[in-house]
Amino acid sequence: MDLENIPKGTVLITGGGGYFGFRLGWVLHKKGVDVVLFDVMRPVQAVPEGVKFRQGNVCSLSEVEKALRDVICVFHIAAYGMSGREQLNRKLIEDVNVKGTENVIQACRNTGVSRLVYTSTYNVVFGGQVIENGDESLPYLPLPLHPDHYSRTKALAEMKVLEANGTELVGTKGLLRTCALRPAGIYGPGEQRHLPRIVSYIERGLFQFVYGDPSSLVEFVHVENLVQAHILAAEALKATRDHRAAGQAYFISDGRPINNFEFFRPLVEGLGYRFPALRLPLSLIYYFAFLTEMVHLLVGRLYNFQPLLTRTEVYKTGVTHYFSMDKARKELGYQPKQFSLDEVVEWFKSRGHGRKPGVYTLKHLVRDGGLVFLLVAVLLLWLPAA
Repeated sequence: MDLENIPKGTVLITGGGGYFGFRLGWVLHKKGVDVVLFDVMRPVQAVPEGVKFRQGNVCSLSEVEKALRDVICVFHIAAYGMSGREQLNRKLIEDVNVKGTENVIQACRNTGVSRLVYTSTYNVVFGGQVIENGDESLPYLPLPLHPDHYSRTKALAEMKVLEANGTELVGTKGLLRTCALRPAGIYGPGEQRHLPRIVSYIERGLFQFVYGDPSSLVEFVHVENLVQAHILAAEALKATRDHRAAGQAYFISDGRPINNFEFFRPLVEGLGYRFPALRLPLSLIYYFAFLTEMVHLLVGRLYNFQPLLTRTEVYKTGVTHYFSMDKARKELGYQPKQFSLDEVVEWFKSRGHGRKPGVYTLKHLVRDGGLVFLLVAVLLLWLPAA
């Protein structure tokens, strides 16, 4: 990827306060591109000098339109409901993922922005079925079959983005060119969503088992590879590239299928913990996740607890689904680099994480003992049906 040849101009990144959006903006800024980070909350990191941060909400068309003045390209990353208890907030998921995307599309047309790169997800085609080396010819998973609102709304949003390709820009003779990238699970040092949750489970003694077939394979994408893919996609929407990516979707990963739990083994052991030997049936864990979601539905307004796992997370971690990178390689020039979790382990260690004997308190014992008791109860309920 030749970042040195990226032409100068202003790009806007929705969700620019998040881990990936901020990293994408930082890389573009380092190469001389004017960057606007657009988000409801400021980034955790200090915004680099020369990068603009604009606070706003994709749910407001007027706020998006105001932010898009003098912008030549939009990376629409903002989304809600990817994991944990967020997956259970249906209204906010609909508002951000569907209405927000509609607003971004309309704002691009109204302000003359000619390129829109949408960050989608594997989940638009995956709902718990086995997929081995799938490609972009796979149809969308039928909307009623999605096990969670996030996946369903991301599919709806992607459809709207790709349908908008080739529509006219208001007041000009130009056209809006759009494409969608479907990344695997993102990792890298400083990742703010999945890795801290996993480390918290490890440190609290909750990572005592794995589940599913040990031969099941999933994929991940390092943040640097995902940044590369987005920049290449934006370039491939330009006339100089014959709008090669216009109207297209691309799966993006490191191109290295691996068992989910084996992928995280270096993190577990690198922080000084023992990797669990106990393996439980996938159906049991799915049943446990289902019951947890039902409990959250009943008491969530009073106690918005973090589910240990949701049904979608069980599918995503325990069922084989991986995809070919051939289309991204051929049409975008995508060349994923290989990374390990070593830098992630060091990042957590530098912030005080790692095994510390003697810090497990009575409070932790009572809380975690309750979760173990619940899992045992689920096992007893599950056994007659198994």
